[in-house]
Amino acid sequence: MHDDPRRTNSAGGGRLLALIFAAILGITAFLGYHGDLARWPFHRDPPTASLLGPPLPPLDNALVSRLVDPVLANITAGIRPYGLGAAGSGIVLTADGQVLTSHHVIKGADTVTVSDIGTGAVYPATVLGYDSAADIALIELTGADGLPVARIGSSAGLRLGDQLLAIGNAGGTGSPTAVGGAVTDLDSTIVARNAADLSRKSLHGLIAVAAAVAAGQSGGALVDRYGAVVGVVTAASGDLQKAMGQGPEGYAVPIDTAMAVVRQIRSGTPTDTVHIGPTATLGILTSDAQPAGARIDVAIYGQPAYAAGLTEGEVITAIDGRVVASAQTLKAALNLHKPDDVVRLDLTEPGGGQRTVSVTLTVGPAN
Repeated sequence: MHDDPRRTNSAGGGRLLALIFAAILGITAFLGYHGDLARWPFHRDPPTASLLGPPLPPLDNALVSRLVDPVLANITAGIRPYGLGAAGSGIVLTADGQVLTSHHVIKGADTVTVSDIGTGAVYPATVLGYDSAADIALIELTGADGLPVARIGSSAGLRLGDQLLAIGNAGGTGSPTAVGGAVTDLDSTIVARNAADLSRKSLHGLIAVAAAVAAGQSGGALVDRYGAVVGVVTAASGDLQKAMGQGPEGYAVPIDTAMAVVRQIRSGTPTDTVHIGPTATLGILTSDAQPAGARIDVAIYGQPAYAAGLTEGEVITAIDGRVVASAQTLKAALNLHKPDDVVRLDLTEPGGGQRTVSVTLTVGPAN
């Protein structure tokens, strides 16, 4: 700030002005520190003005849908021997076919097929990686080129009451459906049930929107009034909430969270939660053992564990020397492996005996 070249004839008046100016600066600095200055109204009696300005016009669902529809894709996941496993949506991230979607859309899939709404073309897809805890996956379309690409926004600036639009393949019909609503929560925790395999998962840090999101919109885009993606649709309110008379609500993973997973997958470096590339499997179903370990409930015929002689009731206590405290710990350890890797399992037999077995992992469906 430059000194004012003007002078006053009264020293006392100058000091008074300086004191008033300092007080104003102090108040402004205090409000600015808390980030509240732009939201504080000037009050009269009664209050008549606000720094917020006039309210924004209603979100134009039809206009925003036209902007976003071309950058969405329909996803069909096939599970042998049953055929169709799940139908969902995806968001095109790159012109050569990287598509963002929900992990539960491709979970357990042996085959993934994607039809692009913008071009009408159909592509086989491979799973590049996923984070099941965040319910985010990245897939790649084989032979894609020149696809329209989504505009990625940020979820950091969202506020309660913001009007958003959820767009996706509702009902698996192949046509995008858009439903709008206001943000009701920015940090929701829910227990989501997967309609395909009836499994349940706790999801945290979700955006909640007062919108009637439907099955098939999972993996679709939650967008703002400008068509920028601010979230990935992941779940809808269930029958219990409806029975209690509560309005419909949809939930989405914040786009900042989703893109952090995408960057981790693109880096090629797996973590305990982020799996990279084809899934490596032992071919077993497990549950938590007591007091610790992963209990083998089923060793699937023809899979590596079965071929290595692992049987129901045995407890895996370590993998490659890493302690296995639970079934989830075992899954996290397998996240770091690829098909054809050889792992060493420490086992406790039902009778209390101990043994160590080496098993060669094979390709399996996305966990």
